[in-house]
Amino acid sequence: MPLDHTANPSIVSLIRLAQTGDMAAFTELVRVSRRRIFGNIARLIARPEDVEDVAQEVFLRMHGSIRQLLTPEAFDVWLWRLTSNAAYDYLRKRPRRREIRISDLLEDQVDAATDSASCQLAREERDRRRTIDYVDSLLAQLSPSDRILLVMREVEGLSMDELSAVLGINVGAVKLRLFRARNRMRKLLSADQVRPWRVGTATAAAQSA
Repeated sequence: MPLDHTANPSIVSLIRLAQTGDMAAFTELVRVSRRRIFGNIARLIARPEDVEDVAQEVFLRMHGSIRQLLTPEAFDVWLWRLTSNAAYDYLRKRPRRREIRISDLLEDQVDAATDSASCQLAREERDRRRTIDYVDSLLAQLSPSDRILLVMREVEGLSMDELSAVLGINVGAVKLRLFRARNRMRKLLSADQVRPWRVGTATAAAQSA
């Protein structure tokens, strides 16, 4: 979601107290930020099982650098920067994920979902999961910096100015990086359209017509 840029007075007070070493204030700051941090990390790395580990790293970085935040009103931008940097480090250190598709599921699992009491909901959830897995499989083939940039822009809806503030580069550089990241994503999409399993499916359909 777009950044607020200006923290509310109660958050500013918590930040200032945390900067003095007040652990109670810092703990409360973590509490009020926790949900947002977890949500942002989940969208950046797309691995639910690792979200908490990355979040703990963000909290450690918050504690270690809170005194360096010169303008408490810029807390949102600062927090996004910590979060994106932690996600980047996580993605850079991990091997790229194997591509996951609905065809990887056991047939009886699909049948069980289809035959459930809520058949329509099961199909919709399966389609939603398939779309998410497919998009994530493409994002996983990008560099960590490209992935994070595309998620912040296309999923979270950060503006060019907000991306500039989070990444610490000027708007022109953001536009150039975004242009290149989108081009790399388009190439992945184009390549995916001509994968052998797709061609084979199309050929079989044409022969049976």
